[in-house]
Amino acid sequence: MGSRARQITTREPQEIVTLREVTQETLPVILALSVAPAQQAFVATNAKSIAEAHFHSEAWFRAIYASDTPVGFLMLHDEHLLEHPRELGFYFLWRLMIDSQFQGRGYGSGAVSALVRHVRARPHADRLLTTCLPGAASPLPFYLRVGFVETGRHVHGEIELEMRF
Repeated sequence: MGSRARQITTREPQEIVTLREVTQETLPVILALSVAPAQQAFVATNAKSIAEAHFHSEAWFRAIYASDTPVGFLMLHDEHLLEHPRELGFYFLWRLMIDSQFQGRGYGSGAVSALVRHVRARPHADRLLTTCLPGAASPLPFYLRVGFVETGRHVHGEIELEMRF
């Protein structure tokens, strides 16, 4: 894990970014959100993520909104949602996607900021982990820009990243 201080730069969105529950009414529009074709190998569809979440009680998922417009989706592995947590303080950004038509407007960094506020309020929270695949359309530069650092570990062929609070 790198010990150098990293300057965090984000593009702040004009609209307020919030994380909201996916409801029966909002489900169709959330399912319709999609990344660009070149990015599809790097993130699962929202349909797959929501289906997986229903079989994992440690999954906490939300739609990402810019003001009142749904622009993306994220899912967190929160070990403390389990009846018997296996590892205290384990928080993992499992999925993050911003629809292709809304990318480059700061909504991803706004969503990560909102997620960090949520995680910091959870028990034993001192860090947030995530992983990503390397490659030309990889989200690695984005994660580094918003404050994650590489840990030097690889998990299932993916680069592990960490943000300490």
